[in-house]
Amino acid sequence: MKKVLKSFCVIVSLLAGLSSCKKDDGTGWKPDNLGGDKIETELDGKIHTYKAPMYWSVYEYCREAEKNANVAIDMTESEWKRMIAWVSENLLPYGYDMIVTDGFMAMWSDNSEESKGYMTHYGSNKLTDLVKWCKEKGLKLGIYDNPLWIHGDDSKIIEGTGKTFGSLRYNSSDKVLKPQSEDAFPWAVPSHSGCREFIDGFFKYYKSIGVEYIRMDFMCLFETADGAGGMPGKGYGREEYELALNYICESAQKYGVFTSIVMPTLKDNGSLEISKCNEFRFSADTFDGGWGHVSDWCRGEFRPGLWPSTNNIFDGYIVWSQYVNKDTAIPDGDFIRLNTMESEYECMSEITLHLMAGGPLQASDRPEMIEQKGWTWLYQNEELLALNKEHFIGKPLSTDISDPRSSIWFGQRKDGSYMVALFNRDDEKEMYIDFASLGIYEEMKIRDLWSHKDEGSGREIKAIVPRHGVKVVQLTK
Repeated sequence: MKKVLKSFCVIVSLLAGLSSCKKDDGTGWKPDNLGGDKIETELDGKIHTYKAPMYWSVYEYCREAEKNANVAIDMTESEWKRMIAWVSENLLPYGYDMIVTDGFMAMWSDNSEESKGYMTHYGSNKLTDLVKWCKEKGLKLGIYDNPLWIHGDDSKIIEGTGKTFGSLRYNSSDKVLKPQSEDAFPWAVPSHSGCREFIDGFFKYYKSIGVEYIRMDFMCLFETADGAGGMPGKGYGREEYELALNYICESAQKYGVFTSIVMPTLKDNGSLEISKCNEFRFSADTFDGGWGHVSDWCRGEFRPGLWPSTNNIFDGYIVWSQYVNKDTAIPDGDFIRLNTMESEYECMSEITLHLMAGGPLQASDRPEMIEQKGWTWLYQNEELLALNKEHFIGKPLSTDISDPRSSIWFGQRKDGSYMVALFNRDDEKEMYIDFASLGIYEEMKIRDLWSHKDEGSGREIKAIVPRHGVKVVQLTK
C-alpha cells in the first residue's frame, strides 16, 4: 500500500504542497473499522512521572498481512497466544512488559451495558480476553484507540448526562477549517455539551478492564485536516484541539492511564502535546523499516508545525531533544523492525538512539523473522536497557541536523557516570571526541556497552565506527 520507489531518496507527497521522501497513504487502518459548552479543566501539571515504555506491538504482523493478503486483517486466539508467549519468554525478562494493538484491524463496540458504548473488540477478539491472556503471562495490554472517536450507536446516552453520542458529532454551527469536506473519522467535537463526560467515560472504561496505555492516532487530521496521506477531514482548529487535550489529560491523569499521541502537528514547538500528553510521535510511520526509517528518509528536512515534522527518527530526535526533559512528554520514534535492517550495526544504532534520546523501545518484529536473523539478543542488552529504567535522557552536541556534531550524543547518569554515543550515519569512518569538549577534565574509565568490555582509561575516544554503526561507552571516574 505504501510503495517505496526505486530511487536513492524515495519521493512521495506526505503533505499538501510539499515534497518528501516516502509516501504516506495512512497507516493501513480505515475509518470504517470504527464501529456544547466549553469547560475549563483543572490540571495539576504532574503528569510526567513515567519512564519511556518498552513493549511489543502487532504493527509488523498487521502491515505484512495487509500487504500480502489484501483482506480483512485479524489474529486468531492461537496467534495471539503464540505472540504473547514469545514476548513473555524473550522480552519480558528484560523490561518489555506490555503488548500493544495498532490500526489495521476492525475496532468495534457491542454496545452492551458493560461497554458503555466504547470499544470492546479488536478484530474478532474481545479486549477483556486479550487483557486476560496477557495477564496470564505477566504482561499488560495497551490499546490503539482515540478518545475522540465515536464507536457506539448515536442513540447511546453519555453516562452522567442526558446527551447522546450523536450530539457530539459535527453540526453546521461548528466552525471548521474545511466545512465542505467529509470527516474520515467519526470525531466527537470537544466543545459540545457532554464531550468532557464522554472522554472521561472512555478512560474510566479502559481502566476498568485493565488497560492503562492508550495510543491516540490521526490528531493532525482532527486539528488541521491535513498531513494524513490525503485522508479527508473538516479540521476543527487549534482551540478545539487544545480543549480536547485538556479533557484527555484531565481524565487520563485521574484514572492513571498513559497517553501516547500519534500524528500531531506539534505546532509552537509541540507546546500542547508535550505538556498535556505522556508521549508524542514526531516522525513518519516505520512502514517497511530499514535504515531509511532510522536515518535516511528525507535526511536534513524539518517541517515545523506540520505532520510529520521529520521523516526519519534520527533527525527527529535531534530536533526535539531541545524541547524534552524529565518533566515533559516522551519523544516517540515509532516502531522497531530490526529484522528489516541490513546489518547488526544498524540494529545497534537504532536501539542505542532510542535509549540515548529517552525514547520508548517498541519492538514489532514477528518472532519468526527476528529469530531467522538470530537477532533477538539485540533487544536484550541489559547494560544499555538500564538507561530506560532510570529515565535517562541524553542530548546531541548540536540540535542542528546538518551539523556533524548532532551525531554525537552525551548525558550523565544517576550514579554520576557519563554516556557517550558516536553514531555513524554514513560509510565506515574514524570518529573522535575529546572529553574536555564535554566538560570532563579528568581521565575516565571507558566501557563499551555493546561489546561489554572495559577499554582502559583515557581522556578521549577515537574509534573506527562501521557503516551505520555506533560506538557507545560509559565513562566512570
